[in-house]
Amino acid sequence: MSGAPLPGMKGRSAGKRYLSAFVDLGGLQSDHAVLEPGCGGGRMAEPLAEYLGDAGSYDGFDVVAKAVEWCQKNIAGKHPNLRFRHVDVLNKAYNPNGHLDPESFTFPYPDQAFDFVFLTSVFTHMLPPEVRHYLSEIHRVLRPRGSCLMTFFLLNADSREAIRTGRTERRFEHEGDGYLYDSIEVSERAVAYREDEALSLLEEAGFSLRVPIERGRWAGGPSPYGQDVVVVEPRGETAASDPGLTSD
Repeated sequence: MSGAPLPGMKGRSAGKRYLSAFVDLGGLQSDHAVLEPGCGGGRMAEPLAEYLGDAGSYDGFDVVAKAVEWCQKNIAGKHPNLRFRHVDVLNKAYNPNGHLDPESFTFPYPDQAFDFVFLTSVFTHMLPPEVRHYLSEIHRVLRPRGSCLMTFFLLNADSREAIRTGRTERRFEHEGDGYLYDSIEVSERAVAYREDEALSLLEEAGFSLRVPIERGRWAGGPSPYGQDVVVVEPRGETAASDPGLTSD
């Protein structure tokens, strides 16, 4: 869900920008096992292929079959340590005829299989029960000292003021149960979360913030990324001193 079937030049440049965030914010290393739910057309996988080399590995899955087929043909064929698979999960915006329930879909990977998980522009197309389940699956497949980077449209005082004064393209004028959205026809086209509620979802799933939230350009934030970037790690040894999540 993270991009069009083909990455294109814009997608490739975005992938290179995000690679810096994976390393600097998420602690990605070249020998890590990486998972990308919502791999789209491989815009993130292509720069990762160069960074990981033969020492690391990458697995990506997506609900858009054509995007996965393109990645298998054009990326996996050159990089055997990168693997892509299609999952027929229902998403009203990207896979409206999907047969698998996003609230119960089990990621097709064993427990604690990955050092780093990332999702760019995925939770911006999913509703709260689905996000809650995906977070539980991420926690399951992530190693204790691993980390996860994800992007959101987060609503706080600053982003709401930006919306009110007309400084954002998206207005999120419609409200659902625990989320706001742009399109009255298909809410999953663009979904926003109140920041405190998003942090509660992350805390419920057993995560703590690894670094402060990077505020995205969508609402005038200083980050080079369009959406808000959130990086978390499993609570436990690596976050034992952190009593919970805060947005500071």
